[in-house]
Amino acid sequence: MSIEVRPASDFADTAAVIGPKSPTATVCWCLSHRIPAKLDHAMRGPERGAYVAELCAGAVPPGVLAYDGDEPVGWAAVAPRADTSYARSRTIPHLDDLPVWSLWCVRVRPGHRKQGISHALITGAVEFARAHGAPVVEAYPVDNGDARVDTTMAYAGLRRNFERAGFVHAADTTSVLAGHPRVLMRRDLR
Repeated sequence: MSIEVRPASDFADTAAVIGPKSPTATVCWCLSHRIPAKLDHAMRGPERGAYVAELCAGAVPPGVLAYDGDEPVGWAAVAPRADTSYARSRTIPHLDDLPVWSLWCVRVRPGHRKQGISHALITGAVEFARAHGAPVVEAYPVDNGDARVDTTMAYAGLRRNFERAGFVHAADTTSVLAGHPRVLMRRDLR
């Protein structure tokens, strides 16, 4: 298996990974940290997909997709922190004034997990951010040690996977996800 990571500029492929099975369902679409909470709660069903379609068509796509051949098998959301809710978070610390990018969601489709795709996505997201001028990439994974993390809540990633990708622990947070503390990890690209 050869995994290729590309910018998420193809909406159909992005929808295949993060979209709902039913077009009328109101699910995350990986928007909950990208847009203000009021808009996130107000946007319903197909509106969410239409919003993501606009992001995919934009000058800077909303993240990266992993492909196994022509099949999209994974997603990572990455964007300037200033454009996310992490810029205003009370639980994730703001360390400095660098224009860092946030990498906050890593998703691998069922049937493709435990094949190293999340590692490829993290590396691809870092390279995408680097190509767009990011001096630093931050992530906010769970610090679960050897404990199991529910698949639905594993979207933030696991600390050990970010360490393997060259990220270092930069700060503790007061955020908890699925019963596990989250940590702020950083990869300096300067």
